[in-house]
Amino acid sequence: MKIMTVVGARPNFMKAAPVVFAIHDHNARVAAQSGESRSNAGAKLQLVLVHTGQHYDEAMSGAFFSDLGLPKPDIHLEVGSGSHAAQTAEIMRRFEGVLLAEKPDVVVVFGDVNSTVACALVASKISLDASGTRPLIAHVEAGLRSFDSSMPEEINRVITDHLSDLLFVTEESAVQNLHREGIRPEKIHFVGNTMIDSLLASMERADKSAILDQFGLRSSSDESPSGIRRYALLTLHRPSNVDNQKTFLNILEGLEELSSSCPILFSAHPRTRKRIAEFGLERFFQATADAGIRLLDPLGYLDFLCLMKHAALVVTDSGGIQEETTCLGVPCVTVRENTERPVTVTCGTNTIAGTSTENIRRAVKEQMNPRKHAGMPEKWDGKAAGRIVEVIVRGFRKKKKTDL
Repeated sequence: MKIMTVVGARPNFMKAAPVVFAIHDHNARVAAQSGESRSNAGAKLQLVLVHTGQHYDEAMSGAFFSDLGLPKPDIHLEVGSGSHAAQTAEIMRRFEGVLLAEKPDVVVVFGDVNSTVACALVASKISLDASGTRPLIAHVEAGLRSFDSSMPEEINRVITDHLSDLLFVTEESAVQNLHREGIRPEKIHFVGNTMIDSLLASMERADKSAILDQFGLRSSSDESPSGIRRYALLTLHRPSNVDNQKTFLNILEGLEELSSSCPILFSAHPRTRKRIAEFGLERFFQATADAGIRLLDPLGYLDFLCLMKHAALVVTDSGGIQEETTCLGVPCVTVRENTERPVTVTCGTNTIAGTSTENIRRAVKEQMNPRKHAGMPEKWDGKAAGRIVEVIVRGFRKKKKTDL
């Protein structure tokens, strides 16, 4: 069986890496067995890793492949940036040729970026042989819903789920969402969260990062028993936050009180930096060693994970970071009006603040004296990718029997 895994943007890489490794583990088990036991285990899986190039520079792509131990992509589409329509169309155009040449049995897509929906659309309409055969489509991180159709990601999520044959979900709310939308139950598989697989597998290496020393965050003070100074971490990238001058200003003003007493490290997307200059917001980034908001270039996965683990608070608009802080037990303030990951609020350490200045201030104060961590969400145990590969193998065998 040939499995094609497709990644395109930074959030995909952490979700895809464990699946790649689980495929390698499956093949190692098959190779170690013989005779009847091998036939029970199944045949080796052929992996083709495709990178669309939606995120393409070193900071947003290459460094993550290295940190996660991902192999070099077998195929790189080198699509680059563009409007939603132009980028999605170009991915579809280039991916069609890849499918026709490689003829995979299964296409696995991840998350909710443009690459996800573009490749699912192509795979759903392709004919790989005279009988009209198309690959099975598997969606990792299916069923999440913000119920906010103004978010491009929400459109991508819904369309991809309704095109897919196998839907792998990370939390119970996603199962219920798919049921309400009429998805057949046999398509839905509650497997856990591959983002958390990556985090748990990488924690030991992240602990060896020199990033705390690089930013002067080590402390010998008796007031810091952990040996690490108090700091907060900030990420913003959603167009609804950083491309809207008033909303961006509201968020920064909401963080002023915190930044006066606690340094905030802001790992800024290149587009976010552009908006800071365009909107004349540089005054918010006059940081000192002990206070203010310090602008950083995008960080690699291991460095960022180390900073996140030791932060007193994380402020973000990222869905993945809501999950990671939940796993780490780190207080998180989400500057959005909603979340497609409600388990991070009900079970984790996340609170939804919205984007008004007063609400952000209030949420920050509450989270600096956080409630007790309620525990890890169900099946966030580092084994999600193994479950996914098992389901894919079973699903393909079932399809083959049906086709006979």
